[in-house]
Parts: sequence; C-alpha cells; structure tokens
Amino acid sequence: MGMVSEFKEFISRGNVVDLATAVVIGAAFGKIVTALVDGIVMPLIGYLTGGVSVSDWKYVLSPGTVDAAGASVGEVAIKYGLFLQTLIDFVLIAFVIFMILKAYNRMRKPAEEAAPATAEEVLLLREIRDSLKR
Repeated sequence: MGMVSEFKEFISRGNVVDLATAVVIGAAFGKIVTALVDGIVMPLIGYLTGGVSVSDWKYVLSPGTVDAAGASVGEVAIKYGLFLQTLIDFVLIAFVIFMILKAYNRMRKPAEEAAPATAEEVLLLREIRDSLKR
C-alpha cells in the first residue's frame, strides 16, 4: 500500500474528519466568546471600576525612564489585568462547552429498553394456570 493510499484511508476515517471539524468550530467559538468578553463583559467591569480598562491593570516594578544617552527605557510591569481578562475568557468558554456537552449527553441517552419478551414456556404455563383456575 503506497503512502498516498494510506493517507487517503487515514483522512477518510470519520474520527479525523470529526476532529478537524471540532477544531475549526472550537476556534470560531473561541473568537465569539473573546468578542463577548472584550466587547461586553470587560467594559462593564471597567465601568464599575471607574472607567479603567481591566486589560490595563498592572503593577509597575520599574517605571519607564530616559537614560543618559536620551533613549527611553520602557517600564517593567506585571500585567495582571491582561491575565485576568484571559482567565475570564477561558472560564466562559469552558462553561459554555460544559453546558453544550451536558445537553448533548442528555439527548444521546438511549431510550429505556423495553421489557424483555416473556419466554414461550412461561406463556404456556400461564395459559395452563388460567385454564385450571376456571
């Protein structure tokens, strides 16, 4: 079997196609949630905190200065606001995926199995019992 035919067989399996579809949909969904967080959630938090953008929150270790040659030296800061915003993105994405999987698993549950058919011998014994009662 040649490499091309092996590759075709590998790609044609359902699992690979399903995985590729899931990755594409997951990436698009991530963009949607990021837009939700950036456009709605974070501005609300910024409004509640006095108009400061959460992604701008930082702890400055060393402020920006100008050295002796006149070149500016950038500040050294821990940007915990950006981390917080990314963390909120992650939590929202994980929660929505959890809810979708929960609904999917609920729909996938097999219908309750019908009671097993009564054996023929049992039916005959019941008929005999009923006829003896009369």
